[in-house]
Amino acid sequence: MLSRFLPSDFDSSRPISLIAGQGIYPQLVAAAIRSAGVPLRLIAFEEETRPALFDSFEAAHRVQIKVGQLGKMLKSLQQFESAYAIMAGQITPRRLFKGLHPDLKATQILFSLKRRNAETIFGAIAAEMEKIQVHLLDARSFLDDHLAPAGITGAPKFPIDEEYLQHGIQIARECARLDIGQGCVVRKGTVLAVEAFEGTDEMIRRAGTFKTDGALFVKTVKSAQDYRFDVPCFGHRTLESLREADIRAVALETDNVIILDRPAVEKQARDWGISIQGFTA
Repeated sequence: MLSRFLPSDFDSSRPISLIAGQGIYPQLVAAAIRSAGVPLRLIAFEEETRPALFDSFEAAHRVQIKVGQLGKMLKSLQQFESAYAIMAGQITPRRLFKGLHPDLKATQILFSLKRRNAETIFGAIAAEMEKIQVHLLDARSFLDDHLAPAGITGAPKFPIDEEYLQHGIQIARECARLDIGQGCVVRKGTVLAVEAFEGTDEMIRRAGTFKTDGALFVKTVKSAQDYRFDVPCFGHRTLESLREADIRAVALETDNVIILDRPAVEKQARDWGISIQGFTA
């Protein structure tokens, strides 16, 4: 079985186009798909996708576009004869306001939306893909071994009392339900910071300006999460932010948060004395 997150009728002989944003996430997906022997193509973004990933594809199997060039992206999917697409990696948030290059197709979609957030924008893009017979895959596909596990990893002792853990989970879930963000930092029943547009690492830095002994970082998903996009991730950069803020406890929703390069992150967490607790919905 290639991945439990693939559709039951998945055809491994048909190409997947990886729509790649920042960081290591797209590289992990590319490596996993290649290891599975599935044909792979790349749609990269200027000033976002890592050059090493772009260079790893032969010229006929890759294209680079500007953020907002939806029409060109759809045309590339057709030229690649892709049956599937998978989104991996963030786009710099500020590009949604500065540096965005919307073409006619993207402009039409943006003007048609009453609310503009990840769910509505990417949902509309997925609908455009379906019109050309390209199925957008669950973003967890092929990364089964990189999902947050149940139990404790990293440092062996989880330093947060159950009451405070449940408080943090409740706050994170409520923030996700209200579409504010998917993470928070709490301390002994007090909310220090919640994640919003600035992203996880900036939120952690804000929390680090307060007293952080006994603080807990929580990452979760929406109750009706669309796993084709905006799937929460936890990686080395966030771990570094936690160490700098002196936050030693993390709670991640099991099977729903992707730990980017999980073996390396868990080892680094052990070395830095940061304990990671998996929790279920």
